[in-house]
Parts: sequence; structure tokens; C-alpha cells
Amino acid sequence: MSTEPVARDLTGTTERPNPAASPSASVQPGVIEHSGATVQPSVVEHPGATERPSGPAGGGRTRIWSTVRRFLSRIWSTVRRFLPVGVLVLLAAVPYTNLRIPVLFDRPLNAPGTLHLIAICLVFGGLALSYDLMFGRTGMLSFGHALYFAAGGYGTAILLAQTSWPLWTVALVAVVGATVLAALLGSVALRTKGIAFAMVTLAFAQIGAIAASRNPGRLTGGEEGLSLDGRRLPEALVGVVNTVNLYWLALAFVALVAFVVHRIDDAPAGRVLAAVRDDDRRVDVLGLSPYRYRLLAFVIAGALASIGGVVYVLLIGGANPGLTSSDLTLSLLVMVVLGGPGTRWGPVAGGVVFAYLDHRLTAVGTSEAVERLPSVLSGPLSEPLFILGTVFILAVYFFPGGLAGLAHRLGPLQRLLPSRVPGGVSGGTSGGASGRMPS
Repeated sequence: MSTEPVARDLTGTTERPNPAASPSASVQPGVIEHSGATVQPSVVEHPGATERPSGPAGGGRTRIWSTVRRFLSRIWSTVRRFLPVGVLVLLAAVPYTNLRIPVLFDRPLNAPGTLHLIAICLVFGGLALSYDLMFGRTGMLSFGHALYFAAGGYGTAILLAQTSWPLWTVALVAVVGATVLAALLGSVALRTKGIAFAMVTLAFAQIGAIAASRNPGRLTGGEEGLSLDGRRLPEALVGVVNTVNLYWLALAFVALVAFVVHRIDDAPAGRVLAAVRDDDRRVDVLGLSPYRYRLLAFVIAGALASIGGVVYVLLIGGANPGLTSSDLTLSLLVMVVLGGPGTRWGPVAGGVVFAYLDHRLTAVGTSEAVERLPSVLSGPLSEPLFILGTVFILAVYFFPGGLAGLAHRLGPLQRLLPSRVPGGVSGGTSGGASGRMPS
């Protein structure tokens, strides 16, 4: 019996090989013949299939792009690790440069007015981060955080006016007093949760606002506030020439808040706070007390806010009832949401941006250019809160994760590179499995 291989064409006819035929016309065993083209029987082409790279060129390009992406990934990781330090160094170098940024600032960066504005923005950035320790990291919505900010500010102003103590002793006593106040009020307010907790903190804040405006014992100055006596302050903190020293103080405050909050994040207590935020019943089942950890976060946040109050009073030269208003706490909530709650640097960025816009929009609203507009436009544009509210709504709608979520929405740096090798060459198949015909 003949064992010669048999080839079948697509019409179903059987054809035995002719040994006399030319070598170019011979049919190789197991090959299907159709219109002069040969197709391997083990693979059937599909319309959606992609071709594998042919030759060493495709593989070389793939290796090159893979190496570039790994290199950029390492650079991005290094940049993210040292970015806070780089920003801190840049902020520390601001007083030594006369760089002008026309759109953002009217004067050079080292001008007293510019340094004063940046210092205020830094204070609110640190204050927003202290509020995020409760809101974003522990899940407590408080409407009374401004009370401890005002306690530090008013405590400093009152003690400077009523005692002969030096400034640093006064500041220490004011911070300790505000911390004790936060512990007392927090131990009561944290007996409730959710909206009830928010309402209790709001009630405490309103009591503080009423007390500051009523001027009990002529201590707070009433509606006019309480100014600082320059003679009771160190010479290094008095006068326009020494604005740079107040700038250093504000920068040190935001660095301190960032250090404390991030140390808590990295510690086991930070993981417990995150668990309390997600589901406190599970923490209770594990034998831990959610109440104690909430109180810890509440007290630390209040202490950090009181330090910010001391620095802010030194910056503006006195305390006023606006420090105790619930509007300030609502502004802190907007700052945190704008920057990104629970993120590492989002609240700081949100606080700085919000404070800057609040200051600049106030100047824009009273400018002659806005006053010359029709009343339909000049009315809303002259109200900074209207513009800030619009910016906030747009930011929440288009960037739900806040400013800190921009990196995740835009993707890491290595994702900017194409995932395919140029020329449409891919390392795998797509669009359907390969079919096999029986040989």
C-alpha cells in the first residue's frame, strides 16, 4: 500500500503528488493549497487577530520601550518620595529671591506683602490638614474645629494683655488650655455619632462665638476684637521689615502639622483610625475602643488648630470674632474636599488654594474693572464667596478626588508612553482564539 501523503484542495478533490513535476510546483506534506498561496494548517487567520513581531526588530523595539517605561517609573517613584522635601526647600528659599509672578502676585516673592499672603495661606493649609485628621482620616464631621483655632488665638491675645509673661510662655499656656478644652468637649461630643456629633460640635462653637462677641469681663474686645500690643512682642516679630520672620513661623507650623499627621498615619494608631472610619464595629470586635481613638484624633486635631491660632494672631496682629464663626469651619471643610480628604498632601493644597483665592478674589471684586461691568455681572463678581462656590462646584464635579486625585486621574508618568510598540506590533494576539484544522 502506498504511504505517500495526500493533499486536499478546498474543492474536496484528492490529488497525489507527481514525482515528475518541477520542485517549485511540488506540494509539501500537510500543506493546503489555494490560489498559489500556502497556509499552514495549524493556524487559521481571523480578522481580529494581531500579528506577532516578525524578526528581531519587533522584539528589540519592545525591549527598548519596556526599558524606558521602567526607567521613568523609577524616576516618578523617586520624585514622589522627595517631592515634599523639595517643596519645603523651595518655600524656604522664597525670602531670598526677588522673582516676579505677575499673574499670581503683584510684587516680588520676597516683598513683605507677598510673604505675608503666602504665610496666611500656609497657616490655613496646616489648619486644613489638622481638620482632615478628624474628617478624612477618622470619619468625624465636626462643625466646631474653629473653636480651638480661636482658643489659641484669643488665649494668646488675652494673656499678653493681662499678664507680663513672655510670648513663648503665653503661647504654650494658650495651646495647653485649648488642648484641655478639646479633651473636655470631645469627651462629651463623642458620645454621639454622625449628624448628632456634628450638631453638638456646632453648638459648642456657637457658644464660643457668642462669648467672644459679648466681651465678658472686657477680655475679648467684643465685635471689634482684641489687638496685640507690639511692646509685648519680641522685636523680631514686629514691623514690616520682620515679616520674613512671621513667614518662617508659618512655614514651621505647616511642617509641624504635616509631621505629626503623617507620623500618625504611619503608626499603628493611624491604621486603627482608618478602620474606625470604615467600620467601627469591627474595631470593637477586635477588642479596641473606637471611642478612645476618636478622642485621641479629636484632641490632637484641636491642639494643632490652637497652634495655628497662635501663629495667625501674630500674623494679623490680633484676634477677632471671625475666628470663632462656624463659617470658618465650613471653609475648612471646603478646603479639605477641594484638596482631597484623607490624602497625604491634598488638604494642605486645598487650604493654600482656598486662602489664596479668597484673598485675591476680594481684591478683584473691589477693583474698578469689575465696577465698570453691568450690574448683572458686577454683582456676583464682587462677592468672593460666589466665585469660590462656583469654583468648588466645578472642582467637585470634574475632579471628585480633589487636587490630590489629579495624579490618579491623569495616570502616573509612565502611562504617558504608549503601551504598544510603534508600528502596530504587539506582543500577543487579540480578537479571538486561533482555530486549528485536523491534519
